[in-house]
Amino acid sequence: MSATELPASHSELMDGVYRWQRHIYDLTRKYYLLGRDRLIAGLDVPQGGTVLELGCGTGRNIVLAARRYPNARFFGLDISAEMLETANAAMAREGLAARVTLARGDAIDFDAKELFGTARFDRVFVSYSLSMIPGWEKTVSAALAALAPGGSLHVVDFGQQEGLPRWFRALLRGWLRKFHVEPRASLRDVLESESERTGATFHFRTLYRGYAWLAVIRSPSNPIF
Repeated sequence: MSATELPASHSELMDGVYRWQRHIYDLTRKYYLLGRDRLIAGLDVPQGGTVLELGCGTGRNIVLAARRYPNARFFGLDISAEMLETANAAMAREGLAARVTLARGDAIDFDAKELFGTARFDRVFVSYSLSMIPGWEKTVSAALAALAPGGSLHVVDFGQQEGLPRWFRALLRGWLRKFHVEPRASLRDVLESESERTGATFHFRTLYRGYAWLAVIRSPSNPIF
C-alpha cells in the first residue's frame, strides 16, 4: 500500500493526535513506555544488518538503536506524516540521514520493496504501536513476512498489568484511551500462534509485574511463508 492509498480515517486520526503532541512526545512517554531500551539492547543486530521499525513515531528508538549498532542500516515506517516530520528532523540533527530511511505507510499492509528498496530485514521491531493499530494482528503477520531468513521480530507493548492493583489498571486504561491506545489482551496468543504458523521460535516475558510484555520471534533459516 502506497502513501497515497493510506486509510484516511486512521492516518488523519493519528495526525490529529500527534500534530502538537509530537513536540513533547519523547519527554512525556519515557515515564510510561517501559521496556523500549531493553528491546533495543536485545536486537543484537549483525554486522551490516538491516533493521525495520514499524510505527517509528518520532524516531526516538531508531536514533538509540543506530547509536548502539553503528554498522547497521535502519528503516522506519509510520502512518502519521506529523510524526515523520519530527523523525526526519531527528535523523538530520543526529547525523543519521545517510543510514536511516523513513517512509509513510500502514503497518498492516505495506510494500517494503517499494518503500525502502529492500523486501527483507534482519530485524523488525514494534514498540508500543500494536496497541494503537486497528487490525494489529495483520501487522504481526506483515512483520514476520518482512523478516530475512534467520531474522527476528521484537515486540514490546502494554501488558495486562496482571500483577498490579486493580485501581492502577483502571487509571492506566482510562489515560491510554485518551490517546486511542488499547492494551491487547490476546497479544501473547497471537504472537505464539504466528510463531507456530511460520515455524519460528517464540520467547516471551512479562516486565514490571505485567505492566509491559516483551516478545521475540526468531525466524527459521528456511521460513515457511
